[in-house]
Amino acid sequence: MSIGRVELSTDMGTVPPVLVAGETLVDFLPAESGPLDDVDQFDRRPGGAPANVAVGLAHLDSPPLFWTRVGDDPFGRFLAATLVDHGLPERYLEFDPDAKTTLVFVTHDDAGDREFTFYRDGTADTRLEPGRIDDETLAALEWVHVGGVTLSSEPARTATLDLVDRAADAGCTVSFDPNARLELWESTETLRRVCRQALVATNVCKATARELELLGFDGETPAALGEDVLAQAAGPQIVFVTRGSEGAVAVVSSGQEADGACLDELPWLETDTDRESGSAPLVVENAGVEADTVDTTGAGDAFTAGAISALRDGVSIAAALESACSVAAITTTARGAMTAMPDREAVVRFREERSNSD
Repeated sequence: MSIGRVELSTDMGTVPPVLVAGETLVDFLPAESGPLDDVDQFDRRPGGAPANVAVGLAHLDSPPLFWTRVGDDPFGRFLAATLVDHGLPERYLEFDPDAKTTLVFVTHDDAGDREFTFYRDGTADTRLEPGRIDDETLAALEWVHVGGVTLSSEPARTATLDLVDRAADAGCTVSFDPNARLELWESTETLRRVCRQALVATNVCKATARELELLGFDGETPAALGEDVLAQAAGPQIVFVTRGSEGAVAVVSSGQEADGACLDELPWLETDTDRESGSAPLVVENAGVEADTVDTTGAGDAFTAGAISALRDGVSIAAALESACSVAAITTTARGAMTAMPDREAVVRFREERSNSD
């Protein structure tokens, strides 16, 4: 039986070069730090990792296509209006008349780090359907980004895997953030199996060290974990391992110099002859950027948006890493995820201010 769908728009228009796909949800942010049972008041904020990435790209670059599904309810309408306000096209924004919108309650400790409580059983974003993105659209795209939350439930799992497989076949660069939330999965083994299946079609993986460990990769350092992804997984050519306030590491399956390893010089969508011949991966580190942290919600998604935007600009891996870390740092200086996403001018100002203070 087909799941009902109501679209916000059927206007085809010009296809942007990037498509982001995944959940949009409502984050309820606490008015104070501490455990959930001690918090009396919350602020409603739009969220969802892919939604944050899409909005981040709209601020940094140009609005991507965004395929998402929300409930035909007040929360869903609030989210859809927010996405449109940020400039995202309406073409793949879907209302589900038979399912509610996902809600997430966020708690903070004194350092601003978060824990999440999901209300997501059978909600709209779990009901994405395979084949929604047609072949003509995929043929016009350059880049497709997905996250791991929609992989945790059917039919969205099949829909997401179908999308990345077809995107890879169409010649798109595919990026993937496992965004591993164990409470959403039936088991760690299922999480590992399904995310590794997605990695086969992936060119760029962004994850934390903990997430890579959950996926079954080994390494005593973030760089070693990234190298193990390149050694074990069939797809990725770049693995970004984020380290919170300590920055991030990029591990690249190319022996090129960090200042010269640009997007068009990497073995995108081709046989990785460097890795097959035993060439050591390139490791590039960034120690992060100091910022007056208020809320870390969405910082990883901001990093992803910054990395995609920079890589599409054709900058070096080192420059892409620096840009992504700067975008993430700026996002932590305000509450919420989408509301804190900077534009290019804000990133330039931020980096200039940090450079002048050194």
